[in-house]
Amino acid sequence: MCPRLVRVLVLSSGGKDSCYAVWWALLQGWEVAGIVTVRVSGDDSMMFQLPSTALAGLQAASAGIPWLPVIVSGEPEVEIGQLEAALLPQVRGIAGSLDEVHSNNWTEEEWATFWPPNWPRPANLMRMHSQTPIDGLVSGALRSDYQRTRLDRMAERLAIKSFAPLWHNSASKHMQDLLEQRFFMMLTSVSADGLTEEWVGRSLDQQSLGELGVVAARYGFTVDGEGGEFETAVVSAPWMNSRITIEGAPLWQGQRGQFGIETASLTE
Repeated sequence: MCPRLVRVLVLSSGGKDSCYAVWWALLQGWEVAGIVTVRVSGDDSMMFQLPSTALAGLQAASAGIPWLPVIVSGEPEVEIGQLEAALLPQVRGIAGSLDEVHSNNWTEEEWATFWPPNWPRPANLMRMHSQTPIDGLVSGALRSDYQRTRLDRMAERLAIKSFAPLWHNSASKHMQDLLEQRFFMMLTSVSADGLTEEWVGRSLDQQSLGELGVVAARYGFTVDGEGGEFETAVVSAPWMNSRITIEGAPLWQGQRGQFGIETASLTE
């Protein structure tokens, strides 16, 4: 009897690290059974990225991978339990059948909860309803012991493996690998000395990455932004079949800023 294909979930905010984790899982020859995106209903979270997480839904739709948005409060030690409760039926394979569902099959309450009102609803977005057990959870954790230990413990309670392929990777090598593998990224928020308004919404390429490295060295943060100095959004990746088009404008608030996305959609 042939061994069953390894099935994993990937925890993804739509940013560079979690998008790379999707690519890594696919390169292992594994089935990415679903992309899990956490949306924080509160004002902050020590575990999860806040801005622009609906982009992960567009990424999933582009790749034909089922999507599972999960709402958590952002409250320390509570949010991980909320995520675990949402993953449990998926991991055990008792969540139902995996069907492609169109936008009008999501309830209006669901759309209002996890999707920005001005963004077109992707017609090919698949809802995750796993009826086959899951073997592992893959994350883009880099160096946060707080995040890594909680994900590992959650995976242990769910009786699945936890994978963090980027753990303690060289910051500069990781960023260079992203560019070489043709990940197209933009900065969606900045909150560090040296990162001025001009960085908000800026795309990362060889030139801007070099400039970012100079700023990071001068102001004492890592070039991958692991300390929360900036957040990113991936608009194209080697595992995506369509590019994401984003329209919006920078919003600057004294010493920090974010890119206000007015609309985002998949390019035909």
